[in-house]
Amino acid sequence: MLASIFSLNVIQTALELGCIYALVALALFLSYSILNIADLSTDGCFTLGCAVACQVALTGHPFLALLAAMAAGVCSGFITAFLQTRLGVESIMAGIIVNTGLYTINLAVMGFSSTMSLVKTDTVFSIAKSALSFTGGGYKLVLAAVVIALAGAAMVGFLGTRLGLSIRATGDNAAMVRASSINPAFTITVGLCISGALTALSGGLLAQYQKSCDINVGTGMVTIALASLIIGETLVGKRTMVRRVLGVVFGSCLYRFIVAVALRFNAPAAAMKLVSAIIVAVAISMPAIREKIAFEKRRSAARQARKERV
Repeated sequence: MLASIFSLNVIQTALELGCIYALVALALFLSYSILNIADLSTDGCFTLGCAVACQVALTGHPFLALLAAMAAGVCSGFITAFLQTRLGVESIMAGIIVNTGLYTINLAVMGFSSTMSLVKTDTVFSIAKSALSFTGGGYKLVLAAVVIALAGAAMVGFLGTRLGLSIRATGDNAAMVRASSINPAFTITVGLCISGALTALSGGLLAQYQKSCDINVGTGMVTIALASLIIGETLVGKRTMVRRVLGVVFGSCLYRFIVAVALRFNAPAAAMKLVSAIIVAVAISMPAIREKIAFEKRRSAARQARKERV
């Protein structure tokens, strides 16, 4: 039983999907952890990237499809930021408004069809299969790992620049940033545009990975990314920016592995939403649980010390 659960195929698939979905977690890391903005447009933006990538890939340009998906994600992030910074809409409401509007836009991009197929179309993964033939069946993992490595390195490098530091400062104290002659509306817009690009890139990669797109593929993506983010921060820590980014990738891969294990236990498809909800709840409550355990240990040690003195 354990051999089938921890088989090489299960681990490899979990790592492949973990690297792809880590892009969404990285986007949420920028918007939620750095900018302190709850961007609820993630679900629709992910589907948008998936749909745009499918349409462009069908024309025979799989690599251009990823760039087009990122451009669409930038537009989504810009609209979300515009509602917040220029029209005074609360961040949560802005995300809900954009997410709702994207449903119709996504349908339009998909030709008002709920599904699209890339079965007979070349994708970046089919091209990688011939280019990375020496890896055997690991070409998908190599490509996904290269993409998330480049994205993670770019994120660390960007957040160390002057603009990146301004974005980090905006999340900590927008009033201080404004007093320093930095426009927080600009930094928020840049941050959300980058976040949207990463989310849409993840959707575009997933579309070419599974060679299909569904109008509901992004449902619950924000909660999954949040769970990955919190798992990574809890288990890896967040002392340095490099460590935080690595934690995001690790949390995403661990989350996909937990889901793969649940499927190996023959969990019905209808129960996967419940499994995901439980994983998210446990992940979010992990910091509080660890703090409670640490408190109980300190209290127990104090009681033991009092008994020894008596």
